[in-house]
Amino acid sequence: MVTVPRLVVAAPSSGSGKTTVATGLMAALAARGLAVSPHKVGPDYIDPGYHALATGRPGRNLDAFLCGPERIARLLLHGAAGADLAVVEGVMGLFDGTAGRGELASTAHVAKLLRAPVVLVVDASSQSRSVAALVHGFASWDPEVRLGGVILNRVASDRHEQLLREALEEGSGVPVLGAVRRSEAVATPSRHLGLIPAVERNAAALRAVRDMGALVDRSVDLDAVLALARSAPPLPDRPWDPAAEIAALGGPVTGRPRLALAGGAAFSFSYAEHAELLTAAGAEVVPFDPLHDEKLPGGTSGLVIGGGFPEVYAAELSANAPLRSAVAALAASGVPIAAECAGLLYLTRSLDGHPMCGLLDADARMTDRLTLGYREAVALHDSPLAPAGTRVHGHEFHRTRCEPGSGPAPAWAWRGPTGPATEGFAHGPVHASYLHLHWAGSPGIPLRLVRHA
Repeated sequence: MVTVPRLVVAAPSSGSGKTTVATGLMAALAARGLAVSPHKVGPDYIDPGYHALATGRPGRNLDAFLCGPERIARLLLHGAAGADLAVVEGVMGLFDGTAGRGELASTAHVAKLLRAPVVLVVDASSQSRSVAALVHGFASWDPEVRLGGVILNRVASDRHEQLLREALEEGSGVPVLGAVRRSEAVATPSRHLGLIPAVERNAAALRAVRDMGALVDRSVDLDAVLALARSAPPLPDRPWDPAAEIAALGGPVTGRPRLALAGGAAFSFSYAEHAELLTAAGAEVVPFDPLHDEKLPGGTSGLVIGGGFPEVYAAELSANAPLRSAVAALAASGVPIAAECAGLLYLTRSLDGHPMCGLLDADARMTDRLTLGYREAVALHDSPLAPAGTRVHGHEFHRTRCEPGSGPAPAWAWRGPTGPATEGFAHGPVHASYLHLHWAGSPGIPLRLVRHA
C-alpha cells in the first residue's frame, strides 16, 4: 500500500477554466515549498508543459484508453515518487469518456481508478442559484465518484460570490473551496490545436503560470485543498517501472545504441515515459532540435521524431537543409526512424510548399478540417516499431493532410467513423504515421525500436 495525497481537478464541460485553476493550484502549492506531482487525464501534450513550469517536475499523462486502466494508478505513483502530493487535471467534462465506450478514459473513470477526491471547477459567469442544481447533479450522478469540493470560476463580484455560496450551502452539500474572479491577466493564447505550448512562449509562459498561481493563492482555501488531498486512501498498487516492463519482455539490449530524440518548439509533443522506456531498453537517448541543429547527434543509430507544430515552423525547418539531408542519409543507411504526426510531416517531400526531408512519397498541407479521436489500430507490415498484426491503442489530432495519403505500404489499419481506413507509411527502416501512441501501454514498441537500432 502506498499513500500519496492526491486530488483530481474536473469541470462540467470544456472551457470552464480547469486548466487555469489546476495549473494555478500546482503553482500556488509549489510556492508553499511543497513538491507537487503534475498529471493530466487524456492524451493532451500541451497542458503538461504548463504543469511542468508550475511544479518543476515533468507533466505526465494518465490515459486509460492509451495505457490501459490497470496502469493508471501505477503511472501516478511512478510520477509522484518523492512528491508531497499529486494534482491531476481532468479532460473535457467530468463524465465525458471515449465515444461509444461509456466512462472509459473519462476524468471520472480515472478518479475512481486513483481513488481520488474530485474538485469541480464551475464557470459561474452566467448563473447564481442554479449553480446548486448543477453541482448537486454532478455530485449524485455516480456514487463512486467523490466530489469533495467546488471552486467557483469567473465570479463577477462580492455580491455574485455571496449568492453562489448561499445557493451551494442550501442545496448541494458540497463545500466551496474558493471563488476565482474574472481575470484577463491569466489568459493563455491559443491557435488551431489549442493552447500555444509553453516551450514556444518561454518567459511569457512562465509569467502566465506565476499569475495563475497568484490568482489561485488569493482566491482558494489552500489548506482545505490540502486536507482534501490528504483524505485520499492508500493505493494498493506498486509504482510503474519502465525497467520491469522491459525485463518482462526479455530485457534490455547491450551496446548502448544511441537514439536521437527530436525536441524543441517544432517537436514538443512527447510523453516523459518514452525516453524512460528507451533508456530502460538499453539505449542512450540524446535530444536534438531540428530547428537549430544542423547535424544529428554523433553515432546516431536510431531516430524518434514525435508530434508538435512543424506547420508553424515549416519555413525554418526547410531552411535547415543540412539536417534534412542528414535525416535522408540516415534512412538510406538503414537506421530505424520512428515518426509520429509532426514527424510524419517532416519526412514528406513538402509541407505547405516548403521542402522537407523527402523520405515519403507524399506532400502535406494544412486544412480547415480537424481530425480527432481515439483509434484501435493493427500494424499491416513489419517495421522497426512493430511486427505485422500488432494491435495498439492510439490517438489522432491534426489539421493537416498528406497526399497521396497512405502510400504503397500503409502503417496501420482501423475502423474509423466512416468505415475501414489505412494510414501512414511502413517502408524499410521508416515507420511514419499520424497515430500518437503512449508507449507505456505498448512497451514492446520501444524495445523493438532499440533492438533495431
